[in-house]
Order: sequence, then C-alpha cells, then structure tokens
Amino acid sequence: MSEPKSKNIVWSESHVEAAQREEILGHKPATIWFTGLSGSGKSTIALATEFALIARGINAYILDGDNVRHGLNKNLGFSPEDRTENIRRIGEVCALFCDAGLLVFSAFISPYRADRDLVRSKHAQGQFIEVHVNAPLEVCESRDVKGLYQKARAGEIPEFTGISAPYDEPLSPEITLETGEYSIDECVQQVLAYLEAKGIISAA
Repeated sequence: MSEPKSKNIVWSESHVEAAQREEILGHKPATIWFTGLSGSGKSTIALATEFALIARGINAYILDGDNVRHGLNKNLGFSPEDRTENIRRIGEVCALFCDAGLLVFSAFISPYRADRDLVRSKHAQGQFIEVHVNAPLEVCESRDVKGLYQKARAGEIPEFTGISAPYDEPLSPEITLETGEYSIDECVQQVLAYLEAKGIISAA
C-alpha cells in the first residue's frame, strides 16, 4: 500500500461518536459492494434496493460506475492500472460514507479480487458487504442493450471484462445473487434480509 505523497499530515478525529450518528440516523453504516460482469444486474438491483430503503425511511446512496467516471474519476481509462485506481478512489469514498454513518451502495464491475480486498481493509469489521451479482456470460450478453459485448468481441472495445480482460470471482462474498434465476425483487429482498439479519437496519 502506497504512502501519501503529502508529508506532515495528521488524521483529525471527530468529536462525534459512531453511536451518536447511529442514534440520529436509525441504522448502522455499511458499504454494500456489488461486483459482477457488465449486464449481470448490479446497477439495477442497487437502484431497486436504494428505492426500497428510502421507502422505509432509511437514507441510502448509490455510487454508480459510469456516473463516477463523469466526475471524480474522469481522468481514468480501463487499463488494469486505471481500473485499480478507480476502485481505490471509490473505496476511500465508501469508507468516508461509512464514517459518516451512512449506507452506501457501490455498483462497479471491480474485476480484481485484490482491489476489492483492499477496499474491505478500509472498513471496520462487518461494514463491508460484498455482493456477487452472478449471471452466466450468455445471460449478460442477452441483456446488453448498449451492444458492448458485440463491440468487445469484434475487437472494438479493448480490455473488456469477461471477454478480453479477466474477472476474479469473489471467493467468499457475504451475499450471492443469482440474477439468471431470480427476479430483481427477489434479489432486493435477499439484500434487505441480510441487512436486517446483521442488525444494520431494523426489520420492516
């Protein structure tokens, strides 16, 4: 892990305790990290879960892969090095969200296991929830309205995860969503049930 380039810097501790934030917000903080191939359903399920939580009066927010590349990570491409830096930055943002006591969803392919493990290490025990959004490649391709897989197979998009770039499947994710077999609503309920079981949110 690289050291900060800036020197003579000291971490500033807040006067607010985590329990105080939890009391105000009514839930515990967590990063729900969706990982999977393009077209597996990451953003769709994250959006639906966010909506379900808001409907229950629980504040939640999604960091979407494409959205973040419009601003925070607009200077990054899709080389292995840029993918790693992309996830490192998002991991730091997620950790800050957790420190603020919030629920944050990350919907990124995040293809490298080492990068996801680094993000986990930035979180307190139990605050990082890895969700493997799992679907067969042929299912992902059938959902590809942007035609990205077709372009990747034609060589028009280099380093495309699942075609010309690797994807490291999670070894022991907290949640696995089989989106080729279950509906969006069923997958959302699976995520909500996990959050309830771990005491992160109250049961409906």
